[in-house]
Amino acid sequence: MPLRSRDLPIPNRALAIAAHPDDIEFGCGATLAKWSSGGCEVSLLVCTDGSKGTWDASADVAALVATRQAEQRAAAGALGATGEVVFLGRVDGELEADLATRAEVARWIRVLRPDVVLGHDPWKRYRLHPDHQHAGFLAVDGVVAARDPHFFPDQGIAHHRPSALLLFEADQADHGEDVTGFDGPKLAALESHSSQFESTMEITAADEDADRERFARRIRDRLAEAGRRMGVAHAELFARVSTD
Repeated sequence: MPLRSRDLPIPNRALAIAAHPDDIEFGCGATLAKWSSGGCEVSLLVCTDGSKGTWDASADVAALVATRQAEQRAAAGALGATGEVVFLGRVDGELEADLATRAEVARWIRVLRPDVVLGHDPWKRYRLHPDHQHAGFLAVDGVVAARDPHFFPDQGIAHHRPSALLLFEADQADHGEDVTGFDGPKLAALESHSSQFESTMEITAADEDADRERFARRIRDRLAEAGRRMGVAHAELFARVSTD
């Protein structure tokens, strides 16, 4: 699919919504770093507690949840994000796009009043992890609920309509953001999630330096592949959805 649009004007406020700690950095970290550097107030909303994010069957789950929250805050700092870092705390692997969670997401959109919302593409084909699909629907459904005053009026917060909705991991990307020069912050944010080195990034203690280099090369290769669609060095691609 050809790109229909590229490079939104830097928004005043942006909110990225994802299933787990580190999903935002993989999906749109360089875009958020670019916008942050331009003065955008970036906020992150993570739907689950990340409690299944380890291959260690004997891990202390409560400690892992606390670690992953600390890592997510550190990653936000690496991106230059100056807004809120919100954790809904749903159990990892058990996220549902139910009405109660939709209301929470809509409430945060109304509170934070982002110009742009970013989230997983819930319509991506052959998606394995159900949390990503449900988080995607929560972002989409949350925008619809937040924009219209008769959804959740008990919240007592003025409704808010974002001007744009960008879906990462897009099944059919039609919008690109030139992120040339922002691979560094994206990588720094990803590497803040050290609890995920082995399971997600294939970085092992036995060969950490070489594994880090391979991981960085893989991320830069993906950015370069997307960049070729825009004619730039590095890009991140999205499906752009109308909020009308």
